[in-house]
Amino acid sequence: MRLLLVEDSARLRDLVGETVRGAGWRLDAVGRLTDAEEALASLHYDLVLLDLGLPDGDGTDLLRRLRRRRDPTPVLVLTARATIDERITGLDSGADDYLTKPFNNGELLARIRALLRRAPLAVDPVLEAGALRFDPATHEIGCRGETICLAPRERAALEILMRNAGRVTFKRGLEEKLSEYDAEVSANAIEVLLSRLRRKLAPHPTQVAIETVRGVGYLLRETGA
Repeated sequence: MRLLLVEDSARLRDLVGETVRGAGWRLDAVGRLTDAEEALASLHYDLVLLDLGLPDGDGTDLLRRLRRRRDPTPVLVLTARATIDERITGLDSGADDYLTKPFNNGELLARIRALLRRAPLAVDPVLEAGALRFDPATHEIGCRGETICLAPRERAALEILMRNAGRVTFKRGLEEKLSEYDAEVSANAIEVLLSRLRRKLAPHPTQVAIETVRGVGYLLRETGA
């Protein structure tokens, strides 16, 4: 899943980014309404984390524009505006939830999970290939009862490969899906990422192999042994 954070404070963008990415979600972060509009026009997001007080306008205006064009993307407002009237305005403008600053990181993640449960991916069945299991709802990866610990981007790459198991996953597609807005992942970075992923899976009897299809992409196939 891919989230968009719209927040003008660079420090808060970094803190929220670390929390959200650490939980296994991809996150693009921008600091202005114009950048948010551009990101929303060019990519699909499963959730928007929206500050209201932005340097080039009010986040409420973005909310209203989203809802006027019938964009159903869930929006979690993150703001210092804490009065009842301000919360009512945000919710009436189209917000799905409202969290006032300062907030607890655990509560932020819980509210994100609650909103993402409405999305199709959250109710997907557990992915299986060989003896490898991946739960999209919890990001848990297991093999014969053992948990496999992967970094967030490694988990994201494995999920993409498992969803396409038995078929070639094109390298360019991986680059696009693993890139963050305005910060692309290079082909070399993908190769390094897949190399790390193979090393971390190697000690486990997963019965799968990640093969490089030269000049094309990667193939996750079941080995049966």
